[in-house]
Amino acid sequence: MSSSTATPAPTVTVGVATHKPYRMPSNPMYLPLHVGAALHPEVCADMTGDDSGDNISDRNGYYCELTGLYWLWKNCDTDYKGLVHYRRHLGSAKFGARFKRDRFERIVGSDEVRALLADCNIVVAKKRNYYIETVYSHYAHTFHAEQFDTCREVLADLAPDYVLAWDKLMKSTSAHIFNMFIMSRERFDEYCTWLFPILFELERRLDPAQYGDAFQARYLGRVSERLLDPWLVTNDYSFAELPVVSPEPVNWWKKGTGFLKAKFGGKTYDKSF
Repeated sequence: MSSSTATPAPTVTVGVATHKPYRMPSNPMYLPLHVGAALHPEVCADMTGDDSGDNISDRNGYYCELTGLYWLWKNCDTDYKGLVHYRRHLGSAKFGARFKRDRFERIVGSDEVRALLADCNIVVAKKRNYYIETVYSHYAHTFHAEQFDTCREVLADLAPDYVLAWDKLMKSTSAHIFNMFIMSRERFDEYCTWLFPILFELERRLDPAQYGDAFQARYLGRVSERLLDPWLVTNDYSFAELPVVSPEPVNWWKKGTGFLKAKFGGKTYDKSF
């Protein structure tokens, strides 16, 4: 008489980067993750912090949610790993999900994620479209073009095979942004191994402190969002896309007017929308 055992489901950990207490998804694959915990340990004392083990938690003022990404890279060994934000999540692709009254019920769950990852080992947020702007011109109008220019110089020196895809993205009108994705542990660690040396060198060449403003000093987190596509394209990695869900209503009027003021009025962003 023979017996068989079912193959255990792959383990999935998706960090939810937050800097303050906030409602979290109920699905057990989500790990509330206090980013910048080394700077403000008292804010989320009962939450997992990004300041244990190998970490860059004390650089959160420059790297934003990337201190959480770094922590997951160095300290989490589940089969799949990912990152989302407390006010921005990957949503379910199921048709009915978009009509759920409770926005947290629109967030993708572990069963759907595992089904997607069975076909490809990378899940990303759907592209953001700028329509009347390229990725480069939008950034140049809203922040500082020198940050993209210096990043290209770093790529040319450290990862020249990725420059072609970077240049193509700069001329595109859409991109996968937000630093939101779920990947197999191998792909996740591979991406971080590639990403962080580029960002550390960018920080060395373009000191964030020079901007003299906490909002502007976080540029490394913003620039990093535009590095995902060159990495995906250059390595020819397939991926699945999921919609983006915000637990709070988005003020599209404010976002739209800010976008237009930046493009036509020369008013750079001084806060998040």
